[in-house]
Amino acid sequence: MSKIKYRFNPKSLSYERVKTNWKQIVLRFLSYLATGTVFAAITVILYNNFFDSPGEKAYKRENELMQLQYELLQKKMEHIDQALADMEDRDNNIYRVIFEAEPISKDIRNAGFGGVDRYKKLEGYDNSELIIETTKRLDQLTKRMYIQSKSFDDVVKMAKNKQQLINSIPAIMPINNKFLRHAPSGFGWRTHPIYKSSEFHPGMDFASPEGTPIYATGDGTIERADNTAQGYGNHVVINHGYGYQTLYGHMSRIATILGKHVKRGELIGYVGSTGLSTAPHVHYEVIKNSEKVNPVNFYYNDLSPEEYQIMLELSSKSTQSFD
Repeated sequence: MSKIKYRFNPKSLSYERVKTNWKQIVLRFLSYLATGTVFAAITVILYNNFFDSPGEKAYKRENELMQLQYELLQKKMEHIDQALADMEDRDNNIYRVIFEAEPISKDIRNAGFGGVDRYKKLEGYDNSELIIETTKRLDQLTKRMYIQSKSFDDVVKMAKNKQQLINSIPAIMPINNKFLRHAPSGFGWRTHPIYKSSEFHPGMDFASPEGTPIYATGDGTIERADNTAQGYGNHVVINHGYGYQTLYGHMSRIATILGKHVKRGELIGYVGSTGLSTAPHVHYEVIKNSEKVNPVNFYYNDLSPEEYQIMLELSSKSTQSFD
């Protein structure tokens, strides 16, 4: 095809050859270039808006993978949290109850970590909030696991000392009360034998002939053996450990000494009527963590279930105490 171009001249009614100079060639080239550039820019913009670059695709894949890993991590932490909560519940409500240890409070188990700058090094990233919250949760789980581990160490020690604990807890009556022939005046509100007023009786009174042997109701150490406490007369206090103490009052004679270690069933004195008393009897108290509790709940080594029911009925009657 010929590159020579002609143009019709209406004046001369003839075709004339078109002559192109270098300026026209340059302008034409620039116009083509500008048009191509505009179309190229539009194409790039459209592509970037509707299609991902290889780098963006890789970044999105990385984000999706990170999100998946985070969700898996959250599920694992939830499972650990549930398992740990179950261990904590069993520790407080079973193991520590068996060994009569104080439960560990939620405030101690769930306490956070001090210091406002602990997680400062994790700030400044795209996902800082997510990273910080996950780290905090892991730290809290780690601390709870540490506390639970220490608690189980304590439980193991208590289990090793279980026999000593069993022997120490008061578990028999202070006198030989076979066939329940010595009717007790129980724990609670009773008529005072001297003042005839209603007063709280913090122990149990077992009426018995003077000179009847009185026995330690659990292993322990003689903490007191004198007659200086108001109203108790000759009396003995045994410290059994584990928060337990027992008191034996109104003895005619004390048969032990201060500081001696005694075993359950060992003779410590004899029934009398010393101190504020109206008749020979032993006044018996059980103290748990400095609080006087009902002794009737601590005769399980002496009584069958049927005898225990009879003892409950006898001790609950609104009778007059002996002291």
